[in-house]
Amino acid sequence: MNFQWMKRYVPRGLYSRAALILILPVLTVLLVVTVVFVQRHFAGVTEQMTRTTAREVTALRTLPEVQRSALAELLDITVTSLPAGSDIPQSERRWYDLTGLVVIATFEDRLQGIEAIVLPSRTKVAIVLRDDATLTQFVFARNRVSPPNTHQLFVNMVFFGGLMTVISFIYLRNQLRPITRLAQAAEAFGRGRSIPYSPGGAQEVRAAGHAFVDMRARIERHIQQRTMMLSGVSHDLRTPLTRLRLGLALLDDADRKPMERDVEDMQKMLDGFLSFSQGTGDAPMEHVAPLPLVREIVSDAQRGARPVELTQTEGDPSKTMPLRTMALKRAVSNLIENATRYGSRAEVSVRLSERSLRIRVEDDGPGIAPEQREDAMRPFSRLDAARNQDLGGGVGLGLAIANDTARAHGGTLRLSQSGHLGGLCADIVIAR
Repeated sequence: MNFQWMKRYVPRGLYSRAALILILPVLTVLLVVTVVFVQRHFAGVTEQMTRTTAREVTALRTLPEVQRSALAELLDITVTSLPAGSDIPQSERRWYDLTGLVVIATFEDRLQGIEAIVLPSRTKVAIVLRDDATLTQFVFARNRVSPPNTHQLFVNMVFFGGLMTVISFIYLRNQLRPITRLAQAAEAFGRGRSIPYSPGGAQEVRAAGHAFVDMRARIERHIQQRTMMLSGVSHDLRTPLTRLRLGLALLDDADRKPMERDVEDMQKMLDGFLSFSQGTGDAPMEHVAPLPLVREIVSDAQRGARPVELTQTEGDPSKTMPLRTMALKRAVSNLIENATRYGSRAEVSVRLSERSLRIRVEDDGPGIAPEQREDAMRPFSRLDAARNQDLGGGVGLGLAIANDTARAHGGTLRLSQSGHLGGLCADIVIAR
């Protein structure tokens, strides 16, 4: 069976779903028991007791005055003859008196000449009957026609049902807390933060928690090994490059200049390796105002003689959010460097809303084809059709570093075509 249509009506949160699973059966059982009990028990018992009282009232109507008084005293029923022309009491029933409906219906079915049935309280019932021109009022206790204190069952059901539901929900909440803690730890690790977490709860939840802790430790070891390997290789290559520069200084200009350019390219590659190997996960989060930070990055690029402008800022400049400042600076600077390398100018805009931060870098260069944008964000990937190798000494790490930085902040890097300049549009989007 297909239950897809139910998804729109089911809560999304774990606590809400657990509460629904817990409360819905309790309410259903209470409702079914109430309906069945009222229909099968209260209604049946009330009807039987009312029929008995109706037979007693019929017997009193047919007896002479002397015998009627003796039987009425025996049955504890007050019989009063109303004078001719006296006001007849109006029929009355409290709105919440459900058994009164059964009493009235049974009396109307069993007795003839009913003028009024009065149920003013839970202790007394009055019936006015007409025999030709004579009006007679019969007053008796309410417990003769319906069970007393019928509301106690419903009060007990609601009270104990609610009490047990609260106790069950507290217990269920304690069982769900380890799952939410695991979800928070996993979400934080996905955003590049490692928060303290110790497995707890039921056996299955503990097993999932231990698996997460082991996985997080393996990933952290892998990142550390990658960082140490790239840093070590890059650092070890600096010594031979220095010796090459010293050796090239002894050559003639005609032979030295091409080789020096090669050494400079190798130096830029090593700098790129080091920048990539530094990663973003080890830097601590700090509350920073994004708008002044982006303005500072653009200002630094302009001092470096790069044709870039900050064209638009949206949001409150004083608003802050947790960011890794150096990592974000490196990512945006790489995007600006790429934009100015492959285009004649670049424009930067930033928008800070209540839900997200978006930093956009656009250029008027050749752009990147849609089918190649995913490959462009991979480390050491160069797209010759869109990025000319002779235009700069990049090694294909600019977009990869920006992508890693966005992911470390729980965001993403989106590549598209600039609608304003016609080149590449790179958006770093981070949820707040």
